[in-house]
Amino acid sequence: MVRANFTIQERFMLMETRVRWGVAGAVMVVCAALAGPAAAGETNVAVAANFTEAAKEIATLFSAETEHQAVLSFGSTGQLYTQITQDAPFEVFLAADDDRPAKAIAEGYGVEGSSFTYAIGKLVLWSSEADLVKDQETLKAGDFQKIAVANPETAPYGTAAVEAMKALGVYDALKNKIVQGNNIAQTYQFVETANAELGFVAKAQLAGNESGSRWEVPGDLYNPIKQDAVLLKKGEANDAARAFVAFLRSPAALAVIEKYGYGVESAN
Repeated sequence: MVRANFTIQERFMLMETRVRWGVAGAVMVVCAALAGPAAAGETNVAVAANFTEAAKEIATLFSAETEHQAVLSFGSTGQLYTQITQDAPFEVFLAADDDRPAKAIAEGYGVEGSSFTYAIGKLVLWSSEADLVKDQETLKAGDFQKIAVANPETAPYGTAAVEAMKALGVYDALKNKIVQGNNIAQTYQFVETANAELGFVAKAQLAGNESGSRWEVPGDLYNPIKQDAVLLKKGEANDAARAFVAFLRSPAALAVIEKYGYGVESAN
């Protein structure tokens, strides 16, 4: 799946974003029906880390309906975009913002007119400890040693977290307590494993998880996390890539997106 002209470092970076799944230790998530006719086609999809579980479920539904396969690679939006500009074999890009898809089109990597908002993210302050997080007063009190935040330079949820802290007037007091995750998935892991007492995560990451304590950050404390998808030029002639983009707007996909706590009111 990786072009021969990738450097060793680039190959490693691309593999690092892939999710290992199955006893064989594969580095790709291939969502395909386990039985039935051979898949009609395959598409490589770059997916923002916050959308991991929803993307897996959508890709499984996509495969069952179309017989196409979606090969999903996960990482921070900024890291994935850098790989796209370095000739990574991605054909569809599901970002955690609307800036990079627009930039992809402007810089010639994306197909004109193909981008749209597939989900609107929500930010949550979460701790694996019961009763630690109450509301914004938890941040103002600062009664903790470490708070996990995704890298605001590459991860839109990290940007939103910084915006929220600044809006509450607590950023300067807390910045030395920040433990920075490379992406929102690593940020979640920091909190889950108690390497940080609390942290800002995506609401979708807590779907089905009632453990710990949390506060859903009011949307007026940060700019809307509009997550856009775009068909990349590498996938323009690929039926599977075009079909996956179309499937994201289907009722079945939107139901999954809503189930994971995203907004979809502007998704079409």
